Amino acid sequence: MTTSKGDHLETEQKYDADADFVLPKFGSLPDLGGRRPADPKRIYLSATYFDTEDFALIQHKITLRRRVGGDDEGWHLKLPVRKDTRQELHAPLDEGDSGSAPARLADQVKDITAGRPLRPVAILDTERTVVTLPGPSGDPLVEVADDLVTAIRFGEPDSEPMRWREIEVEALSPDSGATAMLESVGKVLREAGARPSASGSKLARVLNAG
Repeated sequence: MTTSKGDHLETEQKYDADADFVLPKFGSLPDLGGRRPADPKRIYLSATYFDTEDFALIQHKITLRRRVGGDDEGWHLKLPVRKDTRQELHAPLDEGDSGSAPARLADQVKDITAGRPLRPVAILDTERTVVTLPGPSGDPLVEVADDLVTAIRFGEPDSEPMRWREIEVEALSPDSGATAMLESVGKVLREAGARPSASGSKLARVLNAG
C-alpha cells in the first residue's frame, strides 16, 4: 500500500477516569525541566467505526474509523504492533463515505475480513481537552487528551447511549524522552485517581470486546 500523509506508529497509554476526576496541571513534572505545558485546547470529534457483522477486526485488535474534527480528520486504520503501540494508516475523508471504507485500507485487512463486507458498527462523539507537553527543543513531545465520550452502537435500537471519560497519553516523537515522559505522566495520573483502561480501545468498550 502507498502510505498516506499522517501514517505513523502510535504509542499511547489509556486511563479510565471518574466524572469528577481533576486533570493534573503537569507543570511540576521533572521531565519538563521548567518548561510550561501548552494551554488546554478543546476540540470535538465524531468517529464512525467500521467492522464486519461478526466483528472480525476488533477481535484482532484492529480498528477502522472515519473521523471528522481535529487536526487529523479522515480515515484511520490502526493495526497492533506491540504493547501500547499500533501502526496507524490514514486516508482522506473523500476516499470513502459514511457507508463504505476506502478500498486501499480495506485491502490491508482482507485476510481477516475474508470477503465479508465492512459496515458501520458504532458512532462515537468525543469532547476532547488536549494538553501538549514540550521537549527540550520546545516542540510538543507528549499529548494528554481528556475525553468525554458518548457512543451509540448500531443494530441495537433499544440500547441506551454509553458515556464515559478516559485519558489518552500519546508520545508525539519516537525519541526516548517521549517514552520517559509518557511513563511520568502516567504515574501522575494514577496518583490523581485515574486507572489503567480496562479496554484496549474505545470501540472495544462499546462492543464489550476487551
